[in-house]
Amino acid sequence: MAATAKAPRIKALVAGNWKMNGLKASKKELAGLARRLAKGGRPACDVLVCPPATLVSLLKDEARGTRIAIGAQDCHAAASGAHTGDISAEMLKDAGAGFVIVGHSERRADHGETDAQVRAKAEAAWRAGLVAIVCIGETEAQRDAGETLKVIRSQLSGSLPKAATAKTTVIAYEPVWAIGTGRTPTSADVAKVHAAIRAALVKRYGAEGAAMRILYGGSVKPSNAAELMAVPNVNGALVGGASLKAEDFYGIISAYIKG
Repeated sequence: MAATAKAPRIKALVAGNWKMNGLKASKKELAGLARRLAKGGRPACDVLVCPPATLVSLLKDEARGTRIAIGAQDCHAAASGAHTGDISAEMLKDAGAGFVIVGHSERRADHGETDAQVRAKAEAAWRAGLVAIVCIGETEAQRDAGETLKVIRSQLSGSLPKAATAKTTVIAYEPVWAIGTGRTPTSADVAKVHAAIRAALVKRYGAEGAAMRILYGGSVKPSNAAELMAVPNVNGALVGGASLKAEDFYGIISAYIKG
């Protein structure tokens, strides 16, 4: 399948990454989001919240009967074993998660995770029946050196298993220099990178690559969501800080509500 072939219709995904934030009382934010989704127009996207592992089970119960799916932020590659402090994909599935983020830049930077480790975690997610959200993105130094496309192609090649499909895998492009900084690339910059990601996916996976969701992340907020979500090959967002408050997160999701 050629990279220039007409893209299939892809349902967007707006995912909130709570990172290391949230206590039991935070379930009120999920409840607030659910109320907004129930009262507002139905968004033309799936909605996902990825809290800390301590809250997955609690928020899964809170989200029952709503339009919100629950995911997790990381997993170990092994199903079980002597790995003190780690959590397996099977444990996350058992707690109620349906997705798991792997390879986030903060994991790569803070824990030295390699592409190979990210790839193993994606395979672990599939093994447990979870959808893997595989993160890629360049640092500011790499961007300034003109290496953005080289870096993201390398990370895609190393982090995605050979068996990736549109049903099991989501790609999240997060320019590291934009995460939590309030800075965002221009729409043209985002379009260029997402087009390169799509081309790489199609080249490797054919029709499956054409159908994979590619999320944009990096200081997404209500004020810029509509513009960013309208960029070609942007199939939703991976949202950090703005997902912690129901009102802000709903403001981003609203980019997919018509009328």
